[in-house]
Amino acid sequence: MVKATILMADGGVMVFRLFPEQAPLTSANFAALANAGFYDGLAFCRVVRDYVIQGGSPDNDIMTDSDFHIVGEFAENGYQNSLVHRRGAISMARDEAFDTAGTQFFIVHRDARQLDGRYAAFGYLQTGFRTLDQIALVHTMGPKHWNRPLELPVIQSIRVTAKMGEVPEVRRI
Repeated sequence: MVKATILMADGGVMVFRLFPEQAPLTSANFAALANAGFYDGLAFCRVVRDYVIQGGSPDNDIMTDSDFHIVGEFAENGYQNSLVHRRGAISMARDEAFDTAGTQFFIVHRDARQLDGRYAAFGYLQTGFRTLDQIALVHTMGPKHWNRPLELPVIQSIRVTAKMGEVPEVRRI
C-alpha cells in the first residue's frame, strides 16, 4: 500500500492512500516531489470551503506554473482512472490544457463529482478529516483573489511511503 502523509506546521496530520495503479505517472510525480522535500514549507494557497483546498505552488501563488508538466491521467484525456472526486480525494491541479499538471494538487473538501474524468485523482484521505475541515474553514480574501487564505496554512512536510516497486518511476513531459 502506498501512503502519503501531510504534516501541517500547526501539528495537523492527513494520511492518504494513493492508487498508483489508477494514476501511475501522477502518483510517481507526487511521491518524487514529496520525498525530495519540495512541498516542505509551502502552503495551501487556495481554500474554497465546501469545495477544495489547493497547494503545491512553488511560491504559494496558484497562478505560478511549474517548470515541467505531466500527462493528465483522466478520462477526458484518454486514460482509465476510476477514482472519483469525493470528500477527501487528492487530485492534481492543472490549467485548461489537459497535460499541464506539475506540482500543484488539491484535496476535495466536499464531494465534487463534476471534476470526475476531468482531473487526475490519485488517492483518498484515510485519516485527518478534522485537519482538512480546519483548513477549509480559514478566512480567505474571496474569489477575486482566488480564495487566498489571510493566514496561509503551512505544510511542514509531505512524505510518501510504499513497499518496493509500488510507485513507478516518474516521467515528465
